[in-house]
Amino acid sequence: MAVDASGRGPDRSTARIGPWRNAVLTAFALGGVTMTAWGPRLPSMRSSLALDNAGLGLVLAGVTVGAVLGLLASSPIFTTFGPRRGIGAALMATAVSLALIGVGAGPLHSVPVTALGFAVVGFSIGALDVMINVEGAAVERAAGRTLMPLMHAGWSLGAVVGSGIGAACAALRIAFAVQFAAEAVLIVVVGLVVARHLPSGVPAEAAEERPPVRERFREWLSGWTHLRLLVIGLVMLGVELGEGSANNWLTLAVRDGHRQTDAVAAAFFIVFAVGETAARVLGGPLVDRIGRVAAIRVTTAIGVVGLVLFILGGPAWVVLVGILFWAVGVSLGFPLGMSAAAESGPNPAARTSVVASIGYLANLAGPPAIGALSERVGLLEAMWVILALLVVGFLCAGALRPPRAERPASGDPA
Repeated sequence: MAVDASGRGPDRSTARIGPWRNAVLTAFALGGVTMTAWGPRLPSMRSSLALDNAGLGLVLAGVTVGAVLGLLASSPIFTTFGPRRGIGAALMATAVSLALIGVGAGPLHSVPVTALGFAVVGFSIGALDVMINVEGAAVERAAGRTLMPLMHAGWSLGAVVGSGIGAACAALRIAFAVQFAAEAVLIVVVGLVVARHLPSGVPAEAAEERPPVRERFREWLSGWTHLRLLVIGLVMLGVELGEGSANNWLTLAVRDGHRQTDAVAAAFFIVFAVGETAARVLGGPLVDRIGRVAAIRVTTAIGVVGLVLFILGGPAWVVLVGILFWAVGVSLGFPLGMSAAAESGPNPAARTSVVASIGYLANLAGPPAIGALSERVGLLEAMWVILALLVVGFLCAGALRPPRAERPASGDPA
């Protein structure tokens, strides 16, 4: 592989597409592994910390706070250090923070240490997510074909692996602190390999064409005045709240609400992760066939049915089908919403940042709100909020229709 003049790694202009693409795809997968590490183990962590759902929701809110700071810091990190060092450092930070969560909630039984770990992992994931999306778009441009859906499927596949590890450890009664430490080592080892195959240089346009901070902030603020962007944001609000709530509360809802064991709850979470991954892999051909608007309406409708089945419950197989439908319902909203925002007018970066902010806040801040509401009405009953927002997303799907000149003849009719 070609290296830059410093010998630190491949330069963006000379990097071979295959190793570069695979490195970015693996970084997406590591993000998925990290974000699902604690989901299957939340029942044990709640007991170890002696918290109720509201208290646990406050601890998880550290992820939200950290992620917002990570989103803000990602651009200067990326433009200062480049993808090799920037993404590499973010991966190392996720490993350290994951180990910290395990120690804080396990041997130390310390809520403050655990909350700090969640805040650091939120910062790391927030920064990582932006940088790998930017780098994934660069790979896509260099390859000359659509690769971003595959990249996001990589995150979902990582979620399958992470939830599988959690389920296996729960079934084998392996302490979550041991699990998190082992996963931290895995992230460090794989992350070092990933970094070696990322370009070390930053594109010249990143420094030469990036508008001043004041101008970029003004563009971002102006995006909040566009009605279509806000309607697209409503679609993303429901699907991202649904995904984030599944990551944080599905196992507890299965155990407490449907009276299943920790191992069964973790296995049901795997079904969610597998379902979302499969829906994203198949989502591109579906959109090409029926159009973006129809794809959103079909998937959100399936998600509504799934949540009804999950909340009302009954036999375990009904709950399981509900989880699978729920996963399909939240699978396509984020990537299709981002595409629609970018096409909606000038300044695509500012426009996508508006809907991305709505999506991230729903994914990260929504679950703590669900936890607080569950203390009043119960965890299963609190999930009616997700269903209501998926219905709103179904009704608002027309906002994702491509501009007339870009509409395929077979989809998204006017």
